[in-house]
Amino acid sequence: MQPKKVLISGSSGLIGSALTRSFQSDGVDVSRLVRRQPQSESEVNWDPDRKPLDPQVLEGVDVVINLNGASIGHLPWTSKYRALLRSSRINPTRTLATALREKVGSVPKFVSASAVGFYGARPGEQLDETSAPGTTFLAQLCVAWEKEALSAGERAKVAVFRTAPLLHPQATLKPLIPLTRLGVSGPLGGGRQLWSWISLDDEVRAIRYIINHDIEGPVNLSGPAPASANQIGQELARQLRRPYFLPVPAWALRLVIGRDAADSLLAEVVALPTVLRETGFGYSHPTVEDAIHDALATKD
Repeated sequence: MQPKKVLISGSSGLIGSALTRSFQSDGVDVSRLVRRQPQSESEVNWDPDRKPLDPQVLEGVDVVINLNGASIGHLPWTSKYRALLRSSRINPTRTLATALREKVGSVPKFVSASAVGFYGARPGEQLDETSAPGTTFLAQLCVAWEKEALSAGERAKVAVFRTAPLLHPQATLKPLIPLTRLGVSGPLGGGRQLWSWISLDDEVRAIRYIINHDIEGPVNLSGPAPASANQIGQELARQLRRPYFLPVPAWALRLVIGRDAADSLLAEVVALPTVLRETGFGYSHPTVEDAIHDALATKD
């Protein structure tokens, strides 16, 4: 059932902005948590790094959606930026979970972001929502992130959605598009590593699907089938009518953008959308070709 009112943290990001527009187009009342002075009645100021959120803010809200987190696309991952990746996820999630636990009366559903990075690097494995976490920095960050969300308490229904890399000009494709247009794109490492992926449109639709179908627990938000890094790069080059030939060896990638960030690009992660598939979710962009075509056509 579609909610009447939602509260979103991280509404100014890529996913948050698209999700807000989607809800508003269907007449859903959207309130947004912001760290600046509110500019409308739909905005609520908060400071999750320094003070708690008044549970009264949750009154009348059907669903709280947590999308906070500094971009993993910012390179390199210095020790200072790794600390920001962690605090920008843990602090807001903990603050929201605490407010949900302390709320008197009915409690909104809590839908909180995570990532398929939860599984770490798992070449040759097909992973679903029951698979164990990995051991990489990003995997352990996702474990801690989800633990905070699940602490919302027994009265709150909680779903954590593990997002695959978004095939979008402001996400996974951001560094690839200009290189491809310059004609200097090619395999990253060997290029044979398999990636899960999803389009922005299907990401938004899947989040709303989780809410409308009252799904709880972890949910992989990924396309129907993985693709190799080469398949994604080659398809991008084909649609931009540019060559794809210049390989970037793993050692060079690690030297330029740092080990943690490079290893996330070189890692093979096949996170199957088992929950979405078994509950009947339908994709707008079921193939890499569809997703990249839509990404290159978008004006967002």
